[in-house]
Amino acid sequence: MSGHSKWHNIQARKGKQDALRSSQFTKMAKLIAVAARSGGDPTMNFSLRIAIEKAKEVGMPKDNIERAIKRGTGELEGAQIEEVIYEGYGPGGVAVLVKCLTDNKNRTVSDIKHIFSIYGGSMAGAGSVMWMFTQMGVIVVEKEKIETKRDDFDLKIIEAGAEDITEDGNLEIRTKIENFQKVLASVKEIGIDPVESGLQWVAKDKVSVSDEVGESLGKLFAEFDANDDVEDYFTNAQ
Repeated sequence: MSGHSKWHNIQARKGKQDALRSSQFTKMAKLIAVAARSGGDPTMNFSLRIAIEKAKEVGMPKDNIERAIKRGTGELEGAQIEEVIYEGYGPGGVAVLVKCLTDNKNRTVSDIKHIFSIYGGSMAGAGSVMWMFTQMGVIVVEKEKIETKRDDFDLKIIEAGAEDITEDGNLEIRTKIENFQKVLASVKEIGIDPVESGLQWVAKDKVSVSDEVGESLGKLFAEFDANDDVEDYFTNAQ
């Protein structure tokens, strides 16, 4: 599993997701608005289609989704939102990428720097951490849902372009970005709705961490989850 999915799953097990619903809707609205700049029709805009699917996964109402699209296309007024990725080192020196969507970069960089510092981490210069990751399409499905048809499932998604399949509680499928849409369609054709899907920064190499560092990382990522400007985060910790 990617460190990203593992840590998100830990937060879910702690019951954090319901408490963060309002924050999730804010994050999803920003994600949709940024994607909609390239066009408001999801059938023609791959990034927008992914953003809408992610919004639906967290239960975002249709009206909220439509308003976010109109904000992105300029039909509704609103502050310009920018996408930025901050690089840093978390507890134990693990690599962390923090993807943000913000209308005020000065505020956001100050917040991210502060969150890192609380848990013994630090911000890093551009390129210091990103080289340790590769951007890939990632699809997570519940392993129980495909146990009776595992061989057919594996064959179908490999034919569609899956690069790697790993197991750690759930099943994680990784693809090259250009094959992501095709592999996701294959998963859904089999009749399976993914737990999670989208483009992620996947660590090229993983590092093991102690229980103490793992606990601190969990707290660090909970802070990122609670920040409205943080859209996602990724780590090389396993």
